[in-house]
Amino acid sequence: MLTTLELVPGMVTTREDIAAAFGCGKYQGIEPADEAGKVFVYSDPSAGEEYGYTFDGRAEDDEFGPLYMYTGAGTSGDQKPSGRNGSLLTAAEKNREIHLFVEHGKAPGSGAKLQRYIGQMVVDLVQPYEVHRGPGQDKVMRDVLVFRFRPAPGTTPAWTEADWQKPATKSGYEIIEPGVQVPKPVVLPKQSGAKVTKTEQHHTMDTVAEIQAGQRKVLLREAELVTAFIEHLTAAGHEPQGMELVIEGEPGKLRVDLYDATDHVLYEAKGLTTRANVRMAIGQLADYRRGVPNNASLRVAVLLPSAPTSDVQALLAELNIELVYQTEDGFAGWPIV
Repeated sequence: MLTTLELVPGMVTTREDIAAAFGCGKYQGIEPADEAGKVFVYSDPSAGEEYGYTFDGRAEDDEFGPLYMYTGAGTSGDQKPSGRNGSLLTAAEKNREIHLFVEHGKAPGSGAKLQRYIGQMVVDLVQPYEVHRGPGQDKVMRDVLVFRFRPAPGTTPAWTEADWQKPATKSGYEIIEPGVQVPKPVVLPKQSGAKVTKTEQHHTMDTVAEIQAGQRKVLLREAELVTAFIEHLTAAGHEPQGMELVIEGEPGKLRVDLYDATDHVLYEAKGLTTRANVRMAIGQLADYRRGVPNNASLRVAVLLPSAPTSDVQALLAELNIELVYQTEDGFAGWPIV
C-alpha cells in the first residue's frame, strides 16, 4: 500500500521512502513511476567519478536560464535514448513530471544513502541531451548521454553551491569518430485554454514551443552542413574526425564540430551566416586551439552555409581564421592552403 509523501524542494529522504510513496523502483538512477505520473532521477556525481566522468551538476546558465546536467542510464557500451533514458525524453509528451534528487550522504546507523530533493525539472526543449565520451564500468570508452535539465515552469529549485559540476583535475583531449547527432526534440503536451507561464523567462509554454522550433531549425541546418562537409572531405581522401577537450579546472567537456586530421584544421560550424554567429565561432575556435597539442601548426576555420558579408570576411582574415562556406558546387575556401 502506498504511503503519502509531499515533495518539498530541499527535503532529505531516501529512495525507499520515494518507492513506498510512489510505486517506483529504488535501485536505478532513473526510476519511472507510471501510475503516479512521475519519473524520479537520482544524481550522484561521486558514482560518476568511479567510471571516470563527472558530468552531473549545475552548469553555467545560458540565454534560456539555469541548467542541471545529468548522465543517462547505462554503465557499459554506448548509451541509447531509449529505455530509462527514453522515459525522460517522453515525459512531457506523456504528462509525467520529472523530479530530481542529489545524493546527500548516508543515514546514521543504516548506511543507506540519503537523497536531497532539488525540485521538478523538464528536459531542455531545444537540445534534450549532449553526447560526450566517457569510460564505462568496463573501462572502455563509449558515448554518454548527458541530459540538460531546466527547472519546471513556476518552480524554484533548491540547489546549493555544492551542486555545481566538479572541475576537471587535468587537461586532455580525445580524437573521436566524426558524427552529427541532433537529439530528438521534446514534444510538449497539448495545452488547455489556460497558458502556463515560465516564471524565470516570462514566456508562455506556447512561446517556448515557438523558440524550440526556430532553434531546432538552426541546429538541423548546422548538422546538415557538417554532414555534407564530412562527405566532401572523405571524397577528397581526407580524414575527418571529431574531438573532445577536457580543460583542467573546468567542468564538463568541449566538443569540437569537426577536425580534419589530414590538414590539421579545426572547424566550427554555424547554421546561420550572421555576424553574431561568426563572432561566437571566433571565440569558440580561440578556446579550442589552446587545448590542442602542437597548436602552433594548427589552423582553424569557420564553416558556414553561405558567404557572410564582406566586412565579416575581412574580420576573419585579419584574425587568421579561414572561411569555408557551402555553394551550389561544393565549398568555397576549400582546400585551405
